[in-house]
Amino acid sequence: MSMSATRIISHTVAAAETATACELLATRSGFSKGKIKDAMNKGAVWLVPPTGPMKRLRRATATLNAGEKIELHYNEDVLAKEVSVSVLVADENHYSVWFKPSGVLAQGTMEGDHCALLRQVELHFKVQRPVFLVHRLDREASGLMLVAHSQTAAARLSALFQNNAVYKRYWVQVRGQLTAAQGVIDAPLDGKDAHTEYTVESYDPATDTSTLSIVINTGRLHQIRRHLDGLNHPVIGDPKYGTGNKSPAGLQLNAVQLRFQCPFTDQEMDFSV
Repeated sequence: MSMSATRIISHTVAAAETATACELLATRSGFSKGKIKDAMNKGAVWLVPPTGPMKRLRRATATLNAGEKIELHYNEDVLAKEVSVSVLVADENHYSVWFKPSGVLAQGTMEGDHCALLRQVELHFKVQRPVFLVHRLDREASGLMLVAHSQTAAARLSALFQNNAVYKRYWVQVRGQLTAAQGVIDAPLDGKDAHTEYTVESYDPATDTSTLSIVINTGRLHQIRRHLDGLNHPVIGDPKYGTGNKSPAGLQLNAVQLRFQCPFTDQEMDFSV
């Protein structure tokens, strides 16, 4: 079933207007105030000031200044979507470590952020913290992710990933039996170097699937999925790559270990699930 189209309602506040954000959008869109409040709470409403960056607006009773613009990016399917809640693995003050379930985005879109890891992390802490994305994991995949809680932490942790100073290990189930018990895939992706190491952990002849342990030293878009599809052993449940690998269980790719030297304590940190 196709995704419903996004309807964008935009309004620039005039000097004489005193209505609240919710009232303005309800009038302009024809939606009920209840629908507008739900959309605001889920991150589909944006405040665009005359200067400076736009930001999400969640407070229904907010009053706006003349010249400010309010936008609703309404997509019924996005707002109706529900996902599992990410689980806190470790709180290291400057950053935290989370298990992201399949279906959870790393960060929100213009149509909302209630199904995104960053928003779930914001809501988790009783005293709200800043949240910054450090690295990505495909929406369909599950596993460990770091979230920074300051710009300094985000910069230091991002530098570790950019310098390939983070050990990243994955468990992946693929179609077929690999001929080699271990190997390296180094086919370039998008004109850039890409390096994927794999070890076959088991093979199930009943389902003709192999379970692999994978370590990557680069972070290209869909690197593991594209590299394994290139070997003609696509990841089971991959909705984008491969043939004969569809599965109702979803994408069988899990980020199971992150190891790195903490940029604040110099201590080796090792997180696994």
